[in-house]
Amino acid sequence: MQKLTSESKLEYLRGAIRLSGCDVRGFYTKYAERRRRREKNKMANLVEATTNQQFEEILKKAGERLTVVHFQAAWAPQCGQMNEVMAELAKQNTNSTFVKLEAEAVPEVSEKYEIASVPTFVFFKGGEKVDRVDGAHAPELTNKVQRLAVVGSPGGGAAETGTTDLNQRLKKLINAAPCMLFMKGSSQEPRCGFSRQIVALLKEHSIQFSSFDILSDEEVRQGLKIYSNWPTYPQMYANGELVGGLDIVKELAESGELENTCPKAVTLEHRLKTVINQSPVMLFMKGNKEAAKCGFSRQTLEILSSTGVDYDTFDILQDEEVRQGLKTYSNWPTYPQLYVKGDLIGGLDILKELKESGDLVSVLKGES
Repeated sequence: MQKLTSESKLEYLRGAIRLSGCDVRGFYTKYAERRRRREKNKMANLVEATTNQQFEEILKKAGERLTVVHFQAAWAPQCGQMNEVMAELAKQNTNSTFVKLEAEAVPEVSEKYEIASVPTFVFFKGGEKVDRVDGAHAPELTNKVQRLAVVGSPGGGAAETGTTDLNQRLKKLINAAPCMLFMKGSSQEPRCGFSRQIVALLKEHSIQFSSFDILSDEEVRQGLKIYSNWPTYPQMYANGELVGGLDIVKELAESGELENTCPKAVTLEHRLKTVINQSPVMLFMKGNKEAAKCGFSRQTLEILSSTGVDYDTFDILQDEEVRQGLKTYSNWPTYPQLYVKGDLIGGLDILKELKESGDLVSVLKGES
């Protein structure tokens, strides 16, 4: 049996309508309208928010269903690419809502959720932020959508898989650094008294640690209590093992055992020297090679890439300590900053001058 093509189906439909004596024009008008409605409904879960009120209404309407908000900018090409990814995710996850929001056009929302660069994706459930992805990372965005979209959905098999995936994720987070602190807020801005005390204690004893904000991820917040059988926060881990909360850390500090439990921090100067010499040519910029997050950084990447010389980048937006410390260390107040074999070359203007004079390649190779 031959399968009808869309054209042959349409021709067959025309003949049937004529034989029935129906109003052909009226039929096609209704047919086209129904088709438009179907197409519209297919992507009803992909919307745009242009005001704070509209944004709040979308979150309220979504309820406990996953809502993914893309904080974007029209001038950033990577945002357009990620919109294509999000449109595909919207087709695959019809029970989730996907929102496009111009970060600069709705500043009150961007400030509330601490949007420092685009693209940034923030995940919501029940009107509360549960996770985020900073940057144009399609695989990470896809994985988080798939994981968060099924959390709480019916079906024992899905729930069991979700628990296994969560445990694997928690294990990775716990082992993300030799000393990991799960707290409310960040080490720069603690959001509760207990978290503030434990951060102050670790800094006082020069303990090197990384932190995770449990307020940004409800799944981790609840899951870690069960995983480690410890019901409260903050929680500190050393080499993947639970140390305890504030009271335990206080006891370790008083007994002099805290330094033996956790690695001591290196000085900022030593850290900056290490990062600067990470590669013969190092660029400190906003963003990375794949996604520059300011015009100056984008221009610098274009110039460096045109030389054919290998170089590495460091995203200062991901590390406030390096961002502020490097300004003082090198006595250079702005970014981007380029280093060759540990020595500061300068910023965008210096690179432009070197390119115009024909000296750029030899400078990058350390020949002059």
